[in-house]
Amino acid sequence: MRMKVKQVAELVGISVRTLHHYDEIGLLTPEETTDVGYRYYSEQNLETLQQILFFKELDFPLKEIKVILSDPSFDRQQALQLHRKLLLEKRERIDQMIATIDKTTQYVKGEIHMSNEEKFKGFNFSHNPYEEEARKLWGAKAVEQSNTSFKNNAVREKMNDIYRKLADLRNTPPESTEAQTAISEWYEFLNTQTGHHYTLEAFKGLGQMYVADERFTTNIDQFGDGLAQFMCETMTFFADNNEK
Repeated sequence: MRMKVKQVAELVGISVRTLHHYDEIGLLTPEETTDVGYRYYSEQNLETLQQILFFKELDFPLKEIKVILSDPSFDRQQALQLHRKLLLEKRERIDQMIATIDKTTQYVKGEIHMSNEEKFKGFNFSHNPYEEEARKLWGAKAVEQSNTSFKNNAVREKMNDIYRKLADLRNTPPESTEAQTAISEWYEFLNTQTGHHYTLEAFKGLGQMYVADERFTTNIDQFGDGLAQFMCETMTFFADNNEK
């Protein structure tokens, strides 16, 4: 039985806008799109969406997921076995981090002693184990494609151009047409050039981080005093008024 986009969104727990985005970037194309724009999803579409969400849960960028799923050597059964293996490993790491939190709580209270090694048990940002497994199964092509975005000088310059454009507008109301047009360009940039997909909620949260984390604030405000606060407010308005 075919499902409409709203039905799929409600079934899966993601936004209609996210499904539209997956269609726009060629990651998940509905079985049929009518002349008036209605999208209809098949059982096979749902199976593909399940794979996409499994990969996303394991922190794969959308660009990498697209390359993997379109690879002729992709095997769904093999992928499901990989998802299970990696999710079990992820659960183990999370359990380790929870245990570290519990020990740290006792340490802060003065109840136990902790070595420096114990304080960081469960943390490991030196590599991505999921990428390594993907390389073994489907080769390095997808991984390499998704890791080059910000190394590209043209991409970085585009990012700085948007910052400068927003800095010129930072004294205008966040809800103004000019500000919203510029911030929509920032939203589009993040979703097409960084290898990650930002939902509207995540985009809003990112804006809040711009002012909550002084490292972000300092970096952004080099383009103009108060830019981080302006972007935060503009991104919040954009997210709140574009969610369907």
